[in-house]
This record gives sequence, structure tokens and C-alpha cells, in this order.
Amino acid sequence: MGGYECADHINRSGERINLLQTTEHDRRAAEDFAALAALDIRVAREGICWSAVEVAPQQFDFTEVAYRLRAAHAAGVEVMWDLCHFGYPDGLFPTHPQFLPRFVALCRAFAAFHQRVTTAVLYVVPINEISFLSWHSGDVRGTVPFATNAGWDMKWHLCRAAIQGIVALKATAPTCRIVTIEPLIRVHGHDGSDSGHIARMNNDQFQAMDIIGGRLCPELGGREEYLDLLGFNYYYNGQWTDGVVPLPWPEPEDAMRRVPLHRLLLNAYDRYRRPFFLAETGHFGTDRARWLIEVAYEIELVRQHTADFFGVCIYPIVDRPDWDDLTSYSNCGLYDLDAENNRIPHYSSIETVHRLQELWSR
Repeated sequence: MGGYECADHINRSGERINLLQTTEHDRRAAEDFAALAALDIRVAREGICWSAVEVAPQQFDFTEVAYRLRAAHAAGVEVMWDLCHFGYPDGLFPTHPQFLPRFVALCRAFAAFHQRVTTAVLYVVPINEISFLSWHSGDVRGTVPFATNAGWDMKWHLCRAAIQGIVALKATAPTCRIVTIEPLIRVHGHDGSDSGHIARMNNDQFQAMDIIGGRLCPELGGREEYLDLLGFNYYYNGQWTDGVVPLPWPEPEDAMRRVPLHRLLLNAYDRYRRPFFLAETGHFGTDRARWLIEVAYEIELVRQHTADFFGVCIYPIVDRPDWDDLTSYSNCGLYDLDAENNRIPHYSSIETVHRLQELWSR
């Protein structure tokens, strides 16, 4: 699978970003999907950009989304849609009294729109990475409401909205598939660390899924059946000490502290026993291909233990700028961008993808 960066939140400078527009994927989707299909990648993660499609409270214009949807279908690419990928319309935030009704209205309207435009099954992520968004907006002032010490409050309200959104999606499009996507991380202790605190931090990464599944905060109406398909996002900086110092990657052989990715994925699978996939992974610079090879090795180990694992999403396919500095690009994905946003193939990564596809097809 391949993903396109679609964050549309307000950054630390108070600036609204829209990375679909910044990378021009919103108007070059036909070109991008044709390139994706040429790589024999037939599933894409996309986002609708809630802040752009809600043109007035509970009024929606999906014209631009329809263009991308049709472009994907023309290229033979199946799409998984994020409804909220970190951004909300101006003036909204998770604890706002209008957040819930407006998000539910978005879910209902998008499901109806999708049914009008296509007969394809709707794969939909109501709110992407609730755990990260709760921390980013509620603890480190990364986006609205730029709070601290409010991460749990944000998580509770985001989960409430996701659950009610699922109800609206299923009522409007009963055959839709609900995808819940969360970060996959591991916190490591050191000499003097409180082992109980470390265990709680590692368990907290599952709170959002547990709430949506009704295992936690049952007053919100979560149900096990809402955990339909599960995605886990994993990057090189997803393991750190309790001082929030990322473990280096690659690690020196004499200081291997990382828990292998396959163990993290299988631990998550054992918790829920649902079909699952690696929903985001990738690296930047010259180590992109090396990262993909390591991930592929880990995925082979996962597949030896379960048939419920069904995909890997390279994210993003096209390079993107830093949220808080739109002049700084990451050189990530399979295509870099030049000053005119032309897609520049990163050949070693693309060649690695081809080799891995050949391996897995055998």
C-alpha cells in the first residue's frame, strides 16, 4: 500500500496547513495514482481534509475528493479514506460543544457521497491516530487547542466522536469497513526507572482502541465489533527511553535495546485478534531502502505466526514538508519533490519495493 500526506491542522505558528495542496496531490492525483499502479501498488491511504470540505457548519463540498476518488478508480487503485487526519475546521477542537455533532454530520455526509459516486466498498478511518493527536494537541501544544496536561481529555472526546461517527457511517453505508489506526511504540526504562510506570506508558498506547472496542470507558458506547480492521503505524523513532530520548536506528550491535517490530505487531495482534496491517512506515534520506528491507524481514516473521496480517503501507509515497516549517522537506517516500513539485523517483527505494514484491509473490 501507499499513503499520501494529508495533514490539515493548524501548526505551532497558528498557520493552517494542507499538505495535499502543498504537495499538489489534490490536483495531480491522476499522475500520482498512475505512478503507484505502475509500481503494482494497488491500495492507497488518503484523507478528505475535514477543514477543506466543510464549507459551513454541517455543509460539505466533496468536489475535490470526488476527483481523487475517480482518479484512483481509473488507475485501478483502492482507497482507504481518513476523515480526520489531525485537522478540524476553524474554531473547532475536540472538547468544543459542536465538535461531536459536526463530526457525526461529516461521517454521515461522506458515506452518502461515497455511495453516490462509486459502488466500491468504503474503507474509512474515522479519526487517524487518536493517541498521537491527543498528545500533540493536549500535552505539547502542537495544534489546537494548544493545551498541556489535557491529553486524556482530548482522547476521551476524540474517542467519543469516533464511536458516534462509526454509528453514523454504518447506518448510512452498512457495508463499509471501519479501520482504526494507532501508533505502535515501545518505551524503555533505564537504571532507576519505575517499572510500573514504564508498563503503564506502554499499555496507554492501546487506550483509544480499547475505548472504541468498549473495553475502557464503556459509557461512550464502544463495541468490540467496531474494531473491524486495525492498522499500526511504526517509524524509526517509535522506541524511546522514559526521558523521551529516541533509541538510535540502526542500533549498534553491542547495545541492542529495540524490541523487534514483529514482536510489537504480534503483541498488538494478541490483544485484539483482528485483521491488521502496518498502516504507515518509511524512512528518509539515504536509509530509505535499508529501512524497507528491515521492515520486510520483520513482516515475514509476522506472517509465519498469523494469516490475519494483510499489508504494509509505505508512507508517504511522495515527499512532504515539515508541519512547522513548510520550507523544510524530509526526502522521504518513493518520490522526492523539486521546487516545482515534480516527482523525482528515489530509485534505490523503488528497486527495493520491486525486489520485495517478487519475494512475496514467490
